[in-house]
Amino acid sequence: MPKHILQVNQPMFETQLDRMVSEKVTEILNRMLDAEADEITGAARYERSCGRKAYRAGHYERDLTVKAGKLSVRVPKLKGALFESAVIERYRRREESVEEALIDMYLAGVSTRRVDDISQALWGARMPSQTLSDKLRKVYGDIDAWRERPLSQPYPYVFMDGVWHKRS
Repeated sequence: MPKHILQVNQPMFETQLDRMVSEKVTEILNRMLDAEADEITGAARYERSCGRKAYRAGHYERDLTVKAGKLSVRVPKLKGALFESAVIERYRRREESVEEALIDMYLAGVSTRRVDDISQALWGARMPSQTLSDKLRKVYGDIDAWRERPLSQPYPYVFMDGVWHKRS
């Protein structure tokens, strides 16, 4: 009995899988944003209702970089109410975990220009070196504040030093 051998082109499979994941994440985010708009307006899209608080006025595209890559989501616009999403913060362009990963790379010794190149390769979106530098200023401010905090009580500690000689 002949056996059929299935060969999978690994790079093509990974590319298709990445595309499918990003499409699904985009679809889910768009649905969540629409549901939030329905809740704020008090009615679904195209629904006539006496309890309606606001009206839809189209949408605008927003690029958002997440772990799944760069997504283009449709953020609803409302007439008669302000649309503030709990899903995507206002003016947010990158997921926090993406920003944290970029900052961790820099703190591990990777240059800001190299971090920009890596972000392009991983997520399909660049993070300009100036933006990274601005974010790092905030991080360094927090680190300096922690280093200079007052120590009001005594803290016990043990200081140890040791040398290990390898026998040949």
